[in-house]
Amino acid sequence: MAGSPLPGDRPGLGQTLAWRLEAAGFALLIALLRALGVERASAFGGWLLRTLGPKTGTQRTVMRNLRIAFPDMDPAKRERLAADQWEQTGRTFAELTMMDRLTPASGRIEIVGAERLQAIRDGGVPVVFVSGHLANFELMPAVILAAGVPCQITYRAANNPYVDAMIRENRARYGVKLFAPKGGDGARELLAGMQRGESVALMNDQKFSEGPEVTFFGQPVNAAPGPSRLALRFGTVLQPMSVTRLPGVRFRLTVHEPITITPSGDKSADIARGVQAVTAFVEDRVREHPVDWFWVHKRWPDAVYAALESSRF
Repeated sequence: MAGSPLPGDRPGLGQTLAWRLEAAGFALLIALLRALGVERASAFGGWLLRTLGPKTGTQRTVMRNLRIAFPDMDPAKRERLAADQWEQTGRTFAELTMMDRLTPASGRIEIVGAERLQAIRDGGVPVVFVSGHLANFELMPAVILAAGVPCQITYRAANNPYVDAMIRENRARYGVKLFAPKGGDGARELLAGMQRGESVALMNDQKFSEGPEVTFFGQPVNAAPGPSRLALRFGTVLQPMSVTRLPGVRFRLTVHEPITITPSGDKSADIARGVQAVTAFVEDRVREHPVDWFWVHKRWPDAVYAALESSRF
């Protein structure tokens, strides 16, 4: 998307026009996908990215990630997995335009561990929900909010403010109204929300340039310390969740056993333990259903990719 202006700058006429044209195209895409309905839109998105994804430069990132995670996997199987994950990603992107039709009331979501959400709702103590980009990851906030748990959902705003407004409006259709943007302002909003008794939900599986160094698929990565820091500060648990895609645009959402970080007196060590626990949780879910993960982003540091290029596997 077209770049946003620097803070304090007013967008020029050309930038505003580009944004509006971009937003018009985005609105048309949403309308077309919604007109297709859930089944056909999901299938179309899957077909489109399965066809085009392998032809993009991102395919190299996908294959490198798969080699890092599964060095002993047969190359032909890795190729099939790469194609399959493109289809899953395309399905998810198409489904994001109609999440109001994929709520628990739709009958398309099997919820395992729903009693944990009920306990959080009734207990009055906020928790820190954590997960990764697994299958249709947007189902997680939809299920949390449908269970009656007040929750702040973090998000990264689109560069185009008109597109961003449409995304927020679309999410509001299925109950996502408490947003906390990523960054310093968002961190303050999360703190304020938890002080009010609201839970927070964060993804913890993308590249992070700072934070504790932990292990992911046997390789070092830096991971965001925010979820663990919040859990320690408010004396609460990290509540992992995951989503698995089932046939027929159906899903299994699991509310897992909570992760408790017991304070040891060494705050840095406690945070690092929490970060490793969340990272291990994501790795376990990816190993169970590798096709469901978002393989298209560079998760590992440059040094790991450099070592991969010089290796024989």
